[in-house]
This record gives sequence, structure tokens and C-alpha cells, in this order.
Amino acid sequence: MGAVTLPGAYRALLCDLRTDRLLDVLPLHGVSLDAYIGKTGTCSGSIPIPNRAMAARVRDAVTPGRTALWLERGGDIWWGGMLWTSQIQSDDRGRLSMAIQAGSFESYLDHRLVMTSSVFTGLDQFELARTLVEDAQAAEGGHIGIETDARMSGVLRDRAYSRYDLRTVRELLDDLAAVEGGFEWRISAHRDPVTGHRIKRLQLGHPVIRTGTSDIVLSRPGPVLSYAWPVDATTLATVWQSRGATTNQDAGAESVPLMSEVLVDDDAHAAGWPRLDGTSDHTTVEQQATLDAHARGDWEAARAPRTIPEVTVALARTPLTPALLGATVRLRITDLMWPDGLDARYRIVGMAITAPERGRAETARLYLEVP
Repeated sequence: MGAVTLPGAYRALLCDLRTDRLLDVLPLHGVSLDAYIGKTGTCSGSIPIPNRAMAARVRDAVTPGRTALWLERGGDIWWGGMLWTSQIQSDDRGRLSMAIQAGSFESYLDHRLVMTSSVFTGLDQFELARTLVEDAQAAEGGHIGIETDARMSGVLRDRAYSRYDLRTVRELLDDLAAVEGGFEWRISAHRDPVTGHRIKRLQLGHPVIRTGTSDIVLSRPGPVLSYAWPVDATTLATVWQSRGATTNQDAGAESVPLMSEVLVDDDAHAAGWPRLDGTSDHTTVEQQATLDAHARGDWEAARAPRTIPEVTVALARTPLTPALLGATVRLRITDLMWPDGLDARYRIVGMAITAPERGRAETARLYLEVP
């Protein structure tokens, strides 16, 4: 099998998901990929099929649901995930190709249910997160090589999980991370610098994931090609209450759910903001303290208009790679909106990369938040 180099020094590696055995290295056109903290990333492209030999290679290597896709650039792993869909396509001249779509390795945990009931008391939230992933991989056929470490957050949790709730590992990780004093998580894909092996590792950060030791400076004019500055108040709330499980066992009494404390932002009302009510459901939570922690975490995220600046940069003019999710950038913009110049720090929480094609440079769209 021959390695095919993609534009921009990319290589698409197709591997068996469970063993990571290399199946083939195939050409991939129209590559786009994205990676996020707190959200599944995607990768898509099209494999040209010009002859019978390539058709045979594609049939052997591409099996949605059991094939891993790694994108390599300059010897480094830039993206890794699980191939979920493929589609054979023919144009009006009879030329064949296969369009593929993959989700980052977090997407595997969307397809794994918690099949045993368990109770945890006073367990560090990082250890609890690792246990959810490790238990999923301990099941027959469930190990896909996600590695974990031994770091702790210092925050202890009590949790009870019931197999009858039929919840996915991804849902439980997200719920655990979203409470007051929670954490961020993702599955990072990279190459081990010593062994050269491809690595998928559960990455945890409390309260957030941070990478890099110094700011990455991005400026406009400069490597920043364009930007968007959305402000969304549709999820804004100054008053909050969350709803938990219905635990009443008396069939003759009115059935009511567990309710959190009512949280009110008196300072916002005093400053002139209107009352805006918000709520969330945590229908499997039966403990008051746990529900209150969920409510405070949800409310904290809803107390200010959501602003996630998007900045598109020329990738060749920056040191950015997907491994820098969680890094801090110093953004400098001078234009009509900021005639005196914007100079502020933001954390990278998402990155969408468009690979170069003929007549099109390689770009990266960064999704930012206040660090």
C-alpha cells in the first residue's frame, strides 16, 4: 500500500478502531475538520475512485462503525475519530468517489450505554469520569484504546447511576462536568513523541482545559483574515430553577418532582436588567444537594449574554494546531468598531480547519471565550 500525501502535507490514515491496525493510507479531497472542547468534532472529505484497484482498497479499508480515521500533517496527528458514514457518488461523466464523515472519538461514547448500576461516595470527579470511560472499555468489544491518567481535581462527588435509566457514557460525563465546580473534558488525538504511536487520551481540566505556556498573538491587520462577533441573549436568565427526579412512591399522593432552590440575580435587577426566567431538567437526579449544584452550574452559564467570537486566520502565518485547544490568544483588532484598538485575551475552545486546495489557502476558524 502506498502513502498518498494530501495538499498541505496531510495524510489520511484508515485504521481498525479497536486495534488501531493500519488498513490503508488513501487520498482525501475537500478536507475539512474541526475540534472542540465540550462538543464532538467532525472530519469530512471525498476519496476519489479512478480505477478498480482503488475501488478494492476503499472496500477493504472503509467500514463505517469500525474504522478509525486519523489525519496527519507534517508527521503530527492533527485529528482523530471514528468513521460513521460513507456514500458512493457518481458524477454525470461516470467518475466515482466516496464521501466520508467521521466524528471525533468522543462520538463513540454517545453509542455506549451504562449497563450496570453503581454508587460512588466521596470520589474525586476526575476519578469518577475515568471510571465511566474505563468501565465502558472493560465490556466485551468495548475497548478502543482510550488512555487515562491519574490526575485529580480535588473536588469530591457522590453519584448513583442506574442501569435502568439507559443513559450514555457521554451524557453522564457531560452532566458530571456541568455542575458547580465542574470540569472540561475531551479525547485528545496525538502522536506519542517517544514511541511514535497514535494516542487517544481522555483529557480533563478543572475548572477548564488549558494548554500552552504563553499567549499566541493574533492581529488584524495581520494573520486574522476575518471575524464574527455574535452576542446571543436567548439563553440569558436572571432567575433559575432546576427540576430533578420524581421520587414519590405513594400512589395515592400527588406526584411532584424534586426542585432546586430558586436562584435570583438581585444585582442584575438592580442594574436595570429585566427578570428573565430559566430552567433545566435533570430527571435522574434524586439528591437535593446534587440538584442544587446542577442548578448553580446551569445558572452561572446563563447569567450573561453568550458571546463566542469567531476569528478566521491564515494557518500558514500562525503556530496554531488542534493540539492547542485550551490555549490563550491575545487578539488585537483595529477597525471601525475598535478605532482605538481591541487588545484582549481569549481561550480557544474550538477550531475548524479548511485544508488548502487549488487557489485556496489553508485557514482555521477559531472559536473563542473569555479565559
